[in-house]
Amino acid sequence: MIEYEPVIGMEVHSELLTESKMFCGCKVAFGGEPNTRCCPVCLGLPGSLPVVNKRAVEFVVRTALALNCEISHHSIFHRKNYFYPDLPKGYQISQYGETPIGVRGYVEITVNGTTKRIGIRRVHLEEDTGKLLHVEGDRSLVDYNRSGVPLMEIVTEHDPAAGFDQINSADEAREYLVRLRSILLYLGVSDGKMEEGSLRCEPNISIRPKGSGEFGVRTEIKNLNSFRAVYNGVKYEIERQERVLREGGTVIHETRRWDEPRSVTASMRSKELEQEYRYFPEPDLVPMVFEPEWIEAQRHLLPELPQEKKARFMAEFGLTAYDAGVLTDSKALAEFFEKAVEGYHDPKIVANWTMGEFLRLVNAAGIEVDQVKITPGHLVDMLKLMDNGTISGKIAKTVFTEMFETGKRPEDIVKEKGLVQITDESAIESAIDQVLAENPNEVERYKAGKQELLGFFVGQVMRATKGKANPGVVNKLLREKLS
Repeated sequence: MIEYEPVIGMEVHSELLTESKMFCGCKVAFGGEPNTRCCPVCLGLPGSLPVVNKRAVEFVVRTALALNCEISHHSIFHRKNYFYPDLPKGYQISQYGETPIGVRGYVEITVNGTTKRIGIRRVHLEEDTGKLLHVEGDRSLVDYNRSGVPLMEIVTEHDPAAGFDQINSADEAREYLVRLRSILLYLGVSDGKMEEGSLRCEPNISIRPKGSGEFGVRTEIKNLNSFRAVYNGVKYEIERQERVLREGGTVIHETRRWDEPRSVTASMRSKELEQEYRYFPEPDLVPMVFEPEWIEAQRHLLPELPQEKKARFMAEFGLTAYDAGVLTDSKALAEFFEKAVEGYHDPKIVANWTMGEFLRLVNAAGIEVDQVKITPGHLVDMLKLMDNGTISGKIAKTVFTEMFETGKRPEDIVKEKGLVQITDESAIESAIDQVLAENPNEVERYKAGKQELLGFFVGQVMRATKGKANPGVVNKLLREKLS
């Protein structure tokens, strides 16, 4: 039986975090009343002329540099001609040909212990289209608020002759998108919100007999609005194409959409050929020329990126590669951790609480790290309460949850709820005496050699004191009384 291997190309579109649109002064924002952020330029009215958004160009150049790309010193815009209701001009201003802003870059990903260097073929700039809304009665409405929003496209390199690795699985496709989104967030050029469409991924998938140098017929998947959808969509399409070939069929060069409720891809339309777009240079925009000095100035504005921060966390704080990787996946999480470490002496303890209770509560609440009420200072103050014996580790989890939900300081929560740890030996001894008196059989078994029953006694004492007894004191007094 023929064994197939997939080859996956990734096209990622990211709306840029500029205040105004790509070629006009209309405001960029998500949602709002339809068709209220439009002007003659983004509506393509006769006589209107575009003007390039300088900040958008800077964002794309910085992204290309962060992706290890070479910057084209000369770059131009083209008209991509096609007729569709969400494109009011009848063409899209984009970049095509050999002069996109960034070329020949890469992103490193690690999946199942294997690291790959995924090539970036091009990083270029264009304008977004409007948004179609399909309503009852076979009608469609169009909202042009999004039309003209600066859109950056990042395309991977699938040709092995370029010297880079290929994406060959759904796991690798998802991990590539995770890494890329993280970089964009660190740069501050995108909000990365796939659910709002500001970050869109369109994988191109083909399969071929393993070892073959020829590429198979590819399909493109749209409507993927989460990492999970990207994984499931790519996985399904690989399996679908393999099934088609094994049954003697032919894979069609087409665009397919991901149907989330049914977990399948469905045909949308035949895939357009480049010739159909009739590209030609945009006559209303002059070429962009990037001087070497200006490019280097943009390079100096790059922040510390995820991989660099991960290496520093390992070297500076003695964290494992895994811990440092988790903490630097999110810029907001890395900042939370680092600010907490400034106020506490043990980075490992801060890391454990940040990756453990903090992320658990964030995920359960379904929010982003930068939306939480708890601050790094709250965590530091709570850890110090543990150090000075005011609260135990068990009580600390209760305090942490309350801090997360209310934003109150740990000291106030401890006072309000009466959670101060019991360290008075006489009070703890009284609780121990009661527990031992209530469990004479277990006492006899312990003295007969069942030393593992110590944990049982500790648990009973902690229950009797509502978790407030100092565990160290409990253990010490129990051993003395049971000896």
